[in-house]
Amino acid sequence: MLGRCSVPSSNEIQLFRSLNGIQQLSETRHFKAWFLDQFGVLHDGKQPYPGAISTLEKLATSGAKMVIISNSSRRASTTMDKMKSLGFDPSLFIGAITSGELAYQHLQRRDDSWFAKLGRSCIHMTWNDRGAISLEGLGLQVVENVEEADFVLAHGTEALGLPSGAALPMKLEDLQKILELCVDRKIPMVVANPDFVTVEARALRVMPGTLAATYEKLGGEVKWMGKPDKIIYKSAMAMAGVDASDCIAVGDSLHHDIKGANVAGIQSAFITGGIHATELGLSKFGEAADQSSVHALALKYDAHPSYVLPSFMWVCDLQAAFKE
Repeated sequence: MLGRCSVPSSNEIQLFRSLNGIQQLSETRHFKAWFLDQFGVLHDGKQPYPGAISTLEKLATSGAKMVIISNSSRRASTTMDKMKSLGFDPSLFIGAITSGELAYQHLQRRDDSWFAKLGRSCIHMTWNDRGAISLEGLGLQVVENVEEADFVLAHGTEALGLPSGAALPMKLEDLQKILELCVDRKIPMVVANPDFVTVEARALRVMPGTLAATYEKLGGEVKWMGKPDKIIYKSAMAMAGVDASDCIAVGDSLHHDIKGANVAGIQSAFITGGIHATELGLSKFGEAADQSSVHALALKYDAHPSYVLPSFMWVCDLQAAFKE
C-alpha cells in the first residue's frame, strides 16, 4: 500500500509503502546491509520487543549484514554488551556504531580541523541513574567553573561531571542555567547523543539532544555526533562495505533515523510504535498507524520514509510473537 506526502522544500511527491512485517521488505528488496536503531526498534531499554530476536535471526539467514547505529552516549562495545544482556546474539551483527563512539574517536584522534581547535578543559554533562560516562583515555580535564572551560561535552541530562570523576546529580533546568553561562563565553559544545528523547520501558526520557537544541537556540555552537548527521551512516556503510543503494536504515525517530537516512541518500523504514506512538494515536504494541497521521507527521518533521511498519517483527502476528 502506498501513501503520498509532499515535501515543502522540493514540492515533489514522496511515496512510502506500508508493510505488515519485515518479511515483506526482506523478500521484495534484498538489501545487503541493514542499519538498525536499538531503542524503540529492537528493545525498550529493559527488554526486547516481541518478535525482535527471531526477526534478526531470520534476516541473518538471508545473508544480510546488520549494523546497530545508535545515538547512544555509550561506546560501541558497551552497546554490544547491553544487547547481549537483553538476550540478543551479538554474532548476528557485524558491529555497532554509536554517537558516543564517534565523539570519543574524534576527541581522541583530533584529526578533524574542528576538533583539533578544541582545548582540553570541559564542562561535562553526564548521567547519574544510568551511570556516568568515563572520559578515560581522552586526556581531558573536567572543570566545574565555566570560566575555566574550553568546551561543553554533553553525554547525559542527569548530572554534572566533577574533576574527581564522580557525578553530581542535577536537574535539567539547572544544567540549562550552566549552558547560559557557557553561551556568554562563546564556548562550543560536543553532543555525544543527539536524541531529544528515547523510549525507556514504554516511557519517554529526555536525552542530551534537548540540551544541545537549547544551546543552539541560545546562540551556542554545537557539534552533533550522530543521527541525523550523515557521519554515522557513512561509518556504517564503510563497516558493511556497501554503498547507499545497497542498504536500509530502520528506526523509530522521524527527525533522527529517517531524516538522517534521507540526508545520507539511503532507503529507510519507519517503525511507528516507538517515540512517535502517542503522536500517531497508538495505544498498544503492534497497532498499525493511520496513513494520514503518518503523512502529517512526516511533513511536520520534513522526514520521509521509504517504508512504514508497526514494529520490527517478521510478520505482524502478536500472538506468535508473545509465545517466543
